[in-house]
Amino acid sequence: MTAFASRLASKISNTLVYVSSDIAFSPYGNHWRQVRRLVTTHLFTVKKVNSYRLSRQEEVRLVIKKIQEAAAASKEVDISEMMNTFANDIVCRAVLEDNFPGLANVLGLLTRWFVSNKADEAHKRWDDLLETIVSDHERRRRSEHGHGGGGGVDQEESNFIDVLLSVQQEYGITRDHIKAILMDMFAAGTETSSLVLELAMAELMRHPQLMSKLQDRRRETLRLHPPAPLLLPHLSMVDCDVDGYRIPSGTRVIINGWAISRDPESWESAEEFMPERFMDGASSAAIDLRGNDFQFVPFGAGRRICPGLNFGLATVEIMLANLAYCFDWGLPIGMTEGDIDMTEVFGLLVRRKEKLILLPEPHACTC
Repeated sequence: MTAFASRLASKISNTLVYVSSDIAFSPYGNHWRQVRRLVTTHLFTVKKVNSYRLSRQEEVRLVIKKIQEAAAASKEVDISEMMNTFANDIVCRAVLEDNFPGLANVLGLLTRWFVSNKADEAHKRWDDLLETIVSDHERRRRSEHGHGGGGGVDQEESNFIDVLLSVQQEYGITRDHIKAILMDMFAAGTETSSLVLELAMAELMRHPQLMSKLQDRRRETLRLHPPAPLLLPHLSMVDCDVDGYRIPSGTRVIINGWAISRDPESWESAEEFMPERFMDGASSAAIDLRGNDFQFVPFGAGRRICPGLNFGLATVEIMLANLAYCFDWGLPIGMTEGDIDMTEVFGLLVRRKEKLILLPEPHACTC
């Protein structure tokens, strides 16, 4: 259904993402279809996501090593900061083929700027950064392939920027279009993955009896705490009826994904964190998070579903599995499960107000 597949133009999105020429905020039409086809065909195929498996494993090993060092010294670790840095490094390895530690700080500001009056300032900072990154890759391509910067690119082995530059003429995209797509990759890829990891660990610390039932903690975390609880606004393109309600063309439509995933008519004990609900044979085992079941749409559904879904899930799964496998987790001295504050701060994405600080203890097994 394409009736609600468009986006409403806004001053902030036009300013931040190059006149809404990215994937997330672009209105439905030829440009959006072209860009969507580009990223799904060249950037987020299953094969392409799998090609970053070794990079993910390497970044996980670095995180685990830091936690092991903290555990050996009986020190607490800042899970919020650590997961944000990890997710940022994973995205940078895919997009840039290198780490970019300072980018995590800029990304945190981006999601807040989406709901502030500083969009012009944010765009200037981001444009300067992205221009430098793209120019560096262009210079490298010219040195490798001659003055024109052309030449064949192995798209399964190349980073996202090199792939975008290699298909720029084929898809008729401009330099600003490339920068808009990259902004989506950085913002969505880093923020959502780190938030899911932090919230999953917070819920598991609040319910320690579930630490051994980790098979479906990912889906349950996304159900109870969708990082983008209102998804992104849609725009109706034609007059239509929805469940008896008349929706005129040009209406801004907000999808309350948070309320949908906590609807007691669809979910048993909807307000409780119960990963076991998704286990084989359980009440919600067959419910999918890929937009096929409308009671659970953390990544959206239909034509505007998040194209980076597989990339994000792979990032979350490998990190969460290693955190649970390699360590026992405790709370700082004087804290109990009931002291964990799950108060959220609203922005483009929803995050916990307080950082998650935990005390790791290594398992007897070796990671």
